[in-house]
Amino acid sequence: MGLPIADIIGTLSDNLKLRGSVMPLSARAMTAWARGLDIPRGGETVLYTGHMYQLMPYTAAMEEQLERLRDTPLIRYMKLGRKINQWINTTRLMPPPPAETRETWNRRLRNIVRLLRKSGIRFGYLYEKEMYAGALVCDHGMSDVFKAHAEKVYAMLKREGVKRVITVDPHTTDMLRSVYPRIIPNYELEVKSYLEALAESGMNVTVPLSRDVAIHDSCVYARYENVIDQPRALLKSAGASVVEPEASGKLTHCCGGPIESLYPDKTERIARERINQLTGTGCETIAAMCPICLLNLCRVAPESARVADISDLLAEAYCPEEAKLPERSTATPRPAAPCCCGCR
Repeated sequence: MGLPIADIIGTLSDNLKLRGSVMPLSARAMTAWARGLDIPRGGETVLYTGHMYQLMPYTAAMEEQLERLRDTPLIRYMKLGRKINQWINTTRLMPPPPAETRETWNRRLRNIVRLLRKSGIRFGYLYEKEMYAGALVCDHGMSDVFKAHAEKVYAMLKREGVKRVITVDPHTTDMLRSVYPRIIPNYELEVKSYLEALAESGMNVTVPLSRDVAIHDSCVYARYENVIDQPRALLKSAGASVVEPEASGKLTHCCGGPIESLYPDKTERIARERINQLTGTGCETIAAMCPICLLNLCRVAPESARVADISDLLAEAYCPEEAKLPERSTATPRPAAPCCCGCR
């Protein structure tokens, strides 16, 4: 029995329209990663997460639930579930992902903050005012809902006096830099990926990585935003030997996203094709630069391979003394290698 695609997309679209996110969670959950970092509130230049890294453990949990329900009679009640969700935020009724999984994803955002600070870049953060950028609904063709949401996001940024945004993932970068300007008149916002900002800073390495790293380009970064040279330059400056897989740059191979919630079998097949290309380089370390790519590739990676977020690798090289410190007294230990997405 297949998944009820229309109802899944409809629920995500309803959530964005009614609650401002495809998976509306509490502001506390979305901003937990920033506790203890003393990032200034707001300002003309802000770090914008778009909630992508924070949502990944919850997205994975939702996908696992859908997979368990797929071949049971309960899947027939998804249409009823959508109607209930229009009145009650059912996302908050889901069991939360394990604390260590959430901590793993949050750590990447903290690493990005450390890297930007090491480079001397000054920025603020909008905390609970920050909004999801709408990438998933845009990708799935819900254009009317997406346009209305994009206008809300931009209006919020203007109210807060934001002029420059540093993004942390390819999808949010693409939304704010390329998609929003096409649908919002008189759009004025300077948008730059943190990888671009770091590459321009010329910061010095502390502990060289001294290893071969196979690089996995994000389709969105490489094809739409021309973020190709910057991650390679940062890894090379960090002391890594960057190894190109069979498909790279603008011809990169997809990770299988963002259809993992709708077509899990297809996603797994595509991800396995890609992981075979990446491990075929002979590298034990693979660098991903998109949270969706990281999740999908880590699920199918062999035990011998470490699929790492590029922020983890850069933090090891550029600010290892800070990365090794406990972020806060209640921090959960990192999951054991080789998995670095928290999925196993």
